[in-house]
Amino acid sequence: MSGKGVSVLHPKQNRRDQMVIESEHDPYHKKQKLKENTVCTACASVFKNARWSWESAEESSHATLCPACQRIRDKVPAGYLTISKAYLSTRKDEIVSLIHHVEIRERQAHPMKRIMQTTETDEHMEITFTDPRLARNIGDAIKKAYGGNLDYQYTAGEFMLRVTLQKC
Repeated sequence: MSGKGVSVLHPKQNRRDQMVIESEHDPYHKKQKLKENTVCTACASVFKNARWSWESAEESSHATLCPACQRIRDKVPAGYLTISKAYLSTRKDEIVSLIHHVEIRERQAHPMKRIMQTTETDEHMEITFTDPRLARNIGDAIKKAYGGNLDYQYTAGEFMLRVTLQKC
C-alpha cells in the first residue's frame, strides 16, 4: 500500500490556512511598540519595560497620551457597572467606599485601570471604566461583600464588558 492520494492531518498538526480570530480587540492598544520611558502627557504614567507604570521617567523621555487617558478624552468606556437603586438602598456609602478602595488598589498596580465617570438616575447608578477587568473585579468584590445577582455581558468583537448588579 503506497498511500498515494490519501492526506490525513494529525489532529495536533498546525494549519496555516486557518483564519485566526482575535479573542480580544482593544482599539486603544497601539500596534507599534512605544519607545522606552514614554510619558503620558495627561497622567504622567510611564511606559517602561513594555508596560505602563507609575515609575519616574528618565530625562530623555518621549511624550504621548496613554490608552486610559485616550479613552477618558474620547469618552469611550471599556467597562460598565450598573447597580440597581434597590441594591444600593441599604448600604450605598459602604458600597461606594468599596468601589473606590478596589479602584485605588488596582490603579496603583495597573495605571490603565481607572474609573471614568459615575452617574445616578432614579433606577440605578452606573460607573464607567477604562478597563473591562476593573468593572468585573469591582462587581465581584461587591457581590462577595454584600451578595446579590451579578450578570456579565461581554460584547462580541469588542473590548467591552457590562456588569449588572441587582438585589436577590
